[in-house]
Amino acid sequence: MTATATSTSPAAREAGSTPAPIPLAPAALRRVLEAAYAEDAPSGDLTSLLLIPSAARATAELRARVPGVFSGGPVVEAGFALHDPAAEVQVLVAEGQAFDAGAVLARVTGRAQSILTAERVVLNLVQRMSAIATQTAQYVALTRGTKAKIVDTRKTTPGLRELERYAVRCGGGRNHRFSLSDAVMAKDNHLAVLTGGDPSRLTGVLRGARDRLGHTTHFEVEVDRLEQIEPVLAAGVDTIMLDNFSLADLRTGVETVAGRATVEASGGVTLETVADIAATGVDVISVGALTHSVVNLDLGLDLVIGGPTGQEAP
Repeated sequence: MTATATSTSPAAREAGSTPAPIPLAPAALRRVLEAAYAEDAPSGDLTSLLLIPSAARATAELRARVPGVFSGGPVVEAGFALHDPAAEVQVLVAEGQAFDAGAVLARVTGRAQSILTAERVVLNLVQRMSAIATQTAQYVALTRGTKAKIVDTRKTTPGLRELERYAVRCGGGRNHRFSLSDAVMAKDNHLAVLTGGDPSRLTGVLRGARDRLGHTTHFEVEVDRLEQIEPVLAAGVDTIMLDNFSLADLRTGVETVAGRATVEASGGVTLETVADIAATGVDVISVGALTHSVVNLDLGLDLVIGGPTGQEAP
């Protein structure tokens, strides 16, 4: 595969609205693509094998039918290369770059059979990733000027977590713990079991757990009432999550914590409420909607007759 412009080219990055995201791990991407193609064409693409001559070549363009924020350049490059290693793939916009309807986002030239076989998987993934990046960018824009960081949650599509969380980064957001193995996060059900319903035990059981952890392991605790904050802080936790708090209680919570831990707001966050939540002074706002309720962005792969056409996205 060759590429005359890549998704991380300096010129494209300069035009983008967010810093370059932490890259997507190639091994993770390959696992997703191989599983997707095994599902979509387990014995080959019967239609393309039957109708398209093996020597036929084609050029296709990935074109935006609606405006958005781009994520998925590595998917475009690797997805077509898996079927045709000699394909020439150009990604014409940077990861995290905004684009208009009609923009040409990428172009591929290679074996026609391979392009047609790879098309749907590439589109499915890039449409979803760009939708996540687009929605994340909207949340980030609404909190600009505050210290609040927009982060995702574990409410991701099974098997696609690494791609979806990469898309969040493309939109200017941050990632929460990747899996249950990455950090301690004690929620209401954990606390109920630990304390047996006795709130006076809260500090002691949490401190005992804290003392068993290595110094690099993050410890977060969710609370749903203001009176839980001091007992939790006394255990020496790193982050305290204020779950489904009113705006007034969020402000009181931030004042109570007073810098002794990172303050995360969670629960029912929407585009309509996120600016007011950020204004309370919280450090982090976790938003499940970034990944669990997006609608795929409308992108299309159009074959070009007579050579490449159209303009590159600004």
